[in-house]
Amino acid sequence: MLRPRLRIPRASRLWRPIIASRQIHHVPHLKHFTPEEGVPGLLSPQGFDIAWSQYMQYIIERLNVTTAGTEFEGEEPLSILKATAREPSQAPIFNYASMAHNNHLFFENLANVNTAKPSAEGGNAEDRIPPRLKHELAKQFSSIETLRREFLVTAMGMFGPGFVWLVKNAQTADLRILVTYLAGTPYTAGHWRRQGVDMNNQGINSPNIVRDWFERTKTGAGADIGARFTPVNQTAPGGTDVIPLLCLNTWEHVWLCDYGIGAGGYGGKKVYIQRWWDVIDWEKVESLANIERVPLKT
Repeated sequence: MLRPRLRIPRASRLWRPIIASRQIHHVPHLKHFTPEEGVPGLLSPQGFDIAWSQYMQYIIERLNVTTAGTEFEGEEPLSILKATAREPSQAPIFNYASMAHNNHLFFENLANVNTAKPSAEGGNAEDRIPPRLKHELAKQFSSIETLRREFLVTAMGMFGPGFVWLVKNAQTADLRILVTYLAGTPYTAGHWRRQGVDMNNQGINSPNIVRDWFERTKTGAGADIGARFTPVNQTAPGGTDVIPLLCLNTWEHVWLCDYGIGAGGYGGKKVYIQRWWDVIDWEKVESLANIERVPLKT
């Protein structure tokens, strides 16, 4: 009796990722960190490899796949997330673009404490804040310690991954702390996908949740819903034009490797946040804030 021959496809016929022959977006280069040292004072080389090298490679690969052959394949992640924020059908593209941008901003605002210029006042983290920025932060949050604690309490209160932001109101120059969950973004054009509510803590029956949802999705005369024949207004209903200055990444893959789950009061997310505060690049934050010099009285 003849046995049927099992046909095994050749390797050349196997499915291959689209990105194998086409890479439009690339992982940004971090000038101040190397894989060998990680982020001194915050992430070990192993933690850095997961939080930056591997994760960003994965996010960029997925961004290349989802944008291949579209109008977004040559755009920067920031432009992509703004353009796709209000389109449900483009949610995957938004998520990858937003995560790529958010994670890059998180790492860009970290200082290498091994090579950073020492403060003239000492080694305290607060002493490394430029005087003009320090004055503005203390004025709006009552003190630098209050700001630190607000970041800590806000991040610890998040039952789920996301980002905690320090943002500047573009119209009033007020500084505020803002939370976004998952791949949410604080940018005005992406207000529709800010994802500033933790649904683990608030149910769909909450009146505030329902009201906010209707505010963001209302239709009718004068409503801007990004429809095909509606002039595009980048600001969603209730949106505020803000400039992100600083962000804290609370996704578990960033801190679990080095800090563990935190059981028994050892390590965990809280210690990670405390260490993060000590390695913030405040000079970068000041440059983004663009704080005007207070004129001298004559």
